Amino acid sequence: MMEGPGPVHLVLLSLLESIISLYVFLPSRTLSGLFLIFATINFSAYVLYHLIIYPFFRNPLRHLPKPPHGFYPIAGHGFKMFQRPPGSSELAMIKDTPNDGLVFFHSFFHEGRLILTSPSALAEVLVHKSYDFEKPIWVRAFLEKFLGHGLLTTEGEEHKYQRKQIMPAFSFRHIKELYPIFWTKSIELCEVIKKELLDKPDKVLEFNHFTQQATLDIIGLAGLGRDIASLRNADDLLIKNYEEILEPTAEKGVYFVLHLLFPAWVIKALPWKLNERVRVTTGEIKRICREFLLEKKARMKLESEEQVDILSILLRSNNFSDDGLIDQLLTFLAAGHETTSSALTWASHLLATHPTAQSRLRAEIHAHIPDPKLMSSPSFDAASLLESLPFLNAVCNETLRLYPSIPVSSRVASRDTSINGHFVPKGTMSIVVPWAINRSPTLWGPNADQFVPERWLDAAAGDKANYMGGAESNYAFLTFLHGPRSCIGEKFARGELRALLAAFVGCFEFEMEVPGKEVRAGGTITSKPIDGMRLRLRTVEWVGEGAGT
Repeated sequence: MMEGPGPVHLVLLSLLESIISLYVFLPSRTLSGLFLIFATINFSAYVLYHLIIYPFFRNPLRHLPKPPHGFYPIAGHGFKMFQRPPGSSELAMIKDTPNDGLVFFHSFFHEGRLILTSPSALAEVLVHKSYDFEKPIWVRAFLEKFLGHGLLTTEGEEHKYQRKQIMPAFSFRHIKELYPIFWTKSIELCEVIKKELLDKPDKVLEFNHFTQQATLDIIGLAGLGRDIASLRNADDLLIKNYEEILEPTAEKGVYFVLHLLFPAWVIKALPWKLNERVRVTTGEIKRICREFLLEKKARMKLESEEQVDILSILLRSNNFSDDGLIDQLLTFLAAGHETTSSALTWASHLLATHPTAQSRLRAEIHAHIPDPKLMSSPSFDAASLLESLPFLNAVCNETLRLYPSIPVSSRVASRDTSINGHFVPKGTMSIVVPWAINRSPTLWGPNADQFVPERWLDAAAGDKANYMGGAESNYAFLTFLHGPRSCIGEKFARGELRALLAAFVGCFEFEMEVPGKEVRAGGTITSKPIDGMRLRLRTVEWVGEGAGT
């Protein structure tokens, strides 16, 4: 973002100055002595310019509104990135700083950052000038450790190509064909939980573990055409590796932030056990993905009819190499199961703490789905039924609003550009914060941080769906972002969440293990409950079927 020479240029400049001075002006000095003198002068000037002169006197964005509190010399507002839940500090800055779409703040070493706060600013960065803004290099390098060189980590023309080739697999027509898989695995989740409860006198389970198993099984069948069967195998290697990677610990939070401050090679060189665990777990996941691919290619030679899973579609397109397909599988497995798992976990928390909404949702489900077994039939239009349930969709939308799976994202200007008429120099980082935008009182009203599923219903029209949630702009809802870099699997994730939540609420009544205990959101990339989600459950009869599921 900042002007001026880099450190390598300063070393060369110091050496040149030393040689000239040695042979022309100061022949009595040694080369090493002159080099140290000029290097000290040049680096002092460099530090002065980058720490003080540019950030506070030359940065063209310095006149934008700034947060009134929390600035520290050198650190700027950088300590706020350690606050939990992720996105909460940006939300506080937005609330405390009157602005017209942009808030400017200083991060570590006074690096300038922008927070996008208005629909117009978000539209420019995410849609109208989307290829002027890229994921930061360090973010892409960090994600590639776990996701390979797939859709989430590519930029520019390569990203356009990959998205174009993958898009048919996520068409609305194709997603509708996957609903029987969503529902079958949702019912299997409930059956597994019922069996687990038999051995639990207190009827308390850590629900997040089961949501990860269910969503991994769904992406296995719908994405790879392979039943991973982690719900029936508690020791599944794939789920263990993902749980280890995604568990929201303070150590992983530090690991993530250090990648923001230092080059990856510096962190990799540290004698840190986490480095080795990341290498081992990611290596295991890549090995498993390669085995999945080889198995799938072998099975496709023997299958008589075309399969509808995503991997089959990509293989038939013949547009990806084996390594390219493995990178996409890494993305589908991680993003495809973790995001919906997180959403289902948070939905259970919101309904556990709002029993009236839970009862209303259960009544709607039982009234419209008298026979849950029928929903698994390919001949039954499960998609249309679930999409027509207004309160189910209201609860899903409100959960996704309050707990976006990716609470914070960022973009770096790849060229000189502008946002809302303000010149933005190349290299400027803009922060896109779904957690903050989705909870902004300016966009959602004074109850923005409260669970109010009714905001997604139109009371005047008989509680039919209100697709904007009362907000005036669709940019007020950022869970799936917008534009060319929006979540390609949004329809998949929404369908999966509808099915899982409907089956779970239809089968169980539930409350928090300790009513009133605060559940804190953590995680590095995704938003997950710290210490899990412990629920006390009671099996209920599925009204209309008589004997339950």
